[in-house]
Amino acid sequence: MAAAQFDRVADFLNLNDELRERCKWPKRLISVTMPVKLDSGEVKVFFGHRVQHHLTRGPVKGGLRYHPAVDLGEVAALAMWMNWKCALMDLPYGGGKGGITCDPRSMSIGELERLTRRFTMEILPFIGPEIDVMAPDMGTNEQTMAWITDTYSTHAGYLVPSIVTGKPLGLQGSAGRAQATGHGVAFLASSALHKNNLPVEGASAVIQGFGNVGSHTAYTLASYGVKIRGISDVQGAIWHDRGLDVHALREHVAKTGTVVGFANAEPIDPDQLLCQPCDVLAPCALDRVITGDNAGKLQCKILAEGANGPTTPEADAVLDQRGDIHVIPDILCNAGGVTVSYFEWVQNFQHFQWTEREVLSKLETMLQRSFEKVTSFAARQGVSQRVAAQSIAIKTVADAKAQRGMFP
Repeated sequence: MAAAQFDRVADFLNLNDELRERCKWPKRLISVTMPVKLDSGEVKVFFGHRVQHHLTRGPVKGGLRYHPAVDLGEVAALAMWMNWKCALMDLPYGGGKGGITCDPRSMSIGELERLTRRFTMEILPFIGPEIDVMAPDMGTNEQTMAWITDTYSTHAGYLVPSIVTGKPLGLQGSAGRAQATGHGVAFLASSALHKNNLPVEGASAVIQGFGNVGSHTAYTLASYGVKIRGISDVQGAIWHDRGLDVHALREHVAKTGTVVGFANAEPIDPDQLLCQPCDVLAPCALDRVITGDNAGKLQCKILAEGANGPTTPEADAVLDQRGDIHVIPDILCNAGGVTVSYFEWVQNFQHFQWTEREVLSKLETMLQRSFEKVTSFAARQGVSQRVAAQSIAIKTVADAKAQRGMFP
C-alpha cells in the first residue's frame, strides 16, 4: 500500500528512475532475534525489526511497537510513511520504525523489561541521537523508552536522554508529548472545518479508537465545543446523539478497560459507527479501515486520519470521485507526535525544558503552516489532499538526495 502510494506520486512528480529508486527503498532493514527468559523459567526467542528509510536529511525518527502481527513488511511501510511525514513537517529527520512480534498484554513488566533491554543491545550499533531516535508506539509507552534510555546510557557511561523521545518527564521528557498526536488531529480537524466554512462549536465527531491518540483527540475536540457522538475501541462501540461526556467516559475506561458498558450511551456496531452522519470522522486506531467497500457509505465532511494508513488506495479512488469529503492525510494529520518528539530531542540537546503551553503553541504553528501548504498545493494542482501532501514530502526528500549527490 505504501509503495503503491509512492509510485502514484512519483509518476505525478515525473521523478527520474534514479531518484525514484533511491527514494523508494529503505537504507537499512535490520532483523534480530532475542532469547528472553520468561517468569516461568522458559526461554522464548522473539523476533524484532528496525527499518531506517533514509538518513539523507538527518537521523531517522520513528516509533517502536509491540504487537503479535508485527512483521518486516509492516515496519518498512511505516518507516516510509514516517519519512514523508518528517519531510512534510520540515523536520530534520528521515523515517524509521521498529517492532517486536509479541503480545505485551500477556507479558509481565519484568518480561517486557528484559525483552526491551535485549532488543536495545542487539541494535545498539545502529542507533544513536544522530543516527536513529525511537519513540513509543502501539504496545509501548514512556516506561519502554526509559528502559532503552538506561540500557543505552549504561553502555555509553553517561546519561544520553536524546537517544529516545516520549520519555518520562523525570528523564528529560517533554511536556505535551503524551497528548501531542491527538491534540494535533483535533487541531487540524478544526482547521479543516474552518477551511470548508463549517462551524467548529456544535459540530459532531465520531472517533474510532480510545487509546492515546483517540482519547486526546476526543478531549481536545470536546474542549472546542464539538459533540463526540460515537467512540469505539477493540471491544466495541458506543453512541449518543447529543454527545458523549468524554471525561466521564475516561473514568469508565480507567475502571473497566473499555468504552463498552458506558452508562450514558447506546451500543452500536463498530463497522456501522464509521458510516454514521457526522462532521468529523477520525479513525485513530487501525490501518485499512476505510476501504473500497465502505468509502461510498461515509457521511462525514472531514476525514481526519489519526491512525497510520487507515484509508486504502481503493477507498482513495472512491473518495476522489465523490469529492465531498475533505481528507486530512495521515502523514499530516497525525504528525503532532513526531513534531513534539522533535521538540523533546531539541530540548535534550539544549538541556532546557519548555512549558506545555510553549510546546503546544509551537506545534499548532507548525501544523497550521503544513496544512496551508498542502491545501494550497491541492487547489493549485487539482489533486487530492493525500497526493498534495505526499508530493511535497517526496519532492523534499528527492531534492535533498539530488543536492547531496551519490557517493561512488
